[in-house]
Amino acid sequence: MKLRLSPQTLLVLDAFLDHAEDWKYGYDLSRVTGLKSGTLYPILMRMAERKLLETEWEQGEPGKPPRHMYRFTPEGLQFARANAGAHVRRGLGQVALGLVEG
Repeated sequence: MKLRLSPQTLLVLDAFLDHAEDWKYGYDLSRVTGLKSGTLYPILMRMAERKLLETEWEQGEPGKPPRHMYRFTPEGLQFARANAGAHVRRGLGQVALGLVEG
């Protein structure tokens, strides 16, 4: 399976590893990773296309729009665990993302 492991993708994988079996909302992932929606949602779509994530629409209360939820597939969890910490091993931590000064 080919998935570009950019520093941003690695942040998303790490965010999913926290309570890996739970469904997650894109908005919450954005807050945890610090990624803007224009970066985050294409990553989520690629991960879903490659069967690393399953997706589902949550029907909210009447008058509220449905929300898209994401969680690992078994293959996705295995892939994430195999690549956990890759950004640290490659030296592409928060400095590379501009989150802290180098």
